[in-house]
Amino acid sequence: MTEIEVVTSIGAPPAVCFDLALDADFHADSLASTGERVVARPAGGLLALGDEVTFEGRHLGMRRRLTARIEAFDRPRHFRDVMTRGAFRSFVHDHHFEAVGAGTRMVDRVRFAAPGGMLGVMVERAVLRRYLMRLLTERGQALKREAERRALLVPGTPHHGDER
Repeated sequence: MTEIEVVTSIGAPPAVCFDLALDADFHADSLASTGERVVARPAGGLLALGDEVTFEGRHLGMRRRLTARIEAFDRPRHFRDVMTRGAFRSFVHDHHFEAVGAGTRMVDRVRFAAPGGMLGVMVERAVLRRYLMRLLTERGQALKREAERRALLVPGTPHHGDER
């Protein structure tokens, strides 16, 4: 099993970042480079504890689907999604949001394992680790841009108006 971590500093409150991270449409948009789209999800807005969502996108040259369930939920500090169907042997993604000054320190921590025994371990180390780091960084930067944009629009947030 491989573990990776990506830290993103965001100039917006944790609640804004947390809610944005639970928006399936935003998730798909943030990975537009992969053609990511939502193919199944519960009705309504943001994902919640127990919800399952399925995404499809082009990863490593192939169209792939991943279904994940929200298995832990502590708004606005943490949630965990766990793969229930997909190409990995296992995939667990913890999203942490910590208030730091007027902003948020967002930590994405992913633990994953590829199928295929020792060959899978070699693929994890040689390809998947770097690929997932790039995707998490790309998504984190998209979340940062959108959360900071939203914080600017909300009166009373730390970066509203000319204070920034």
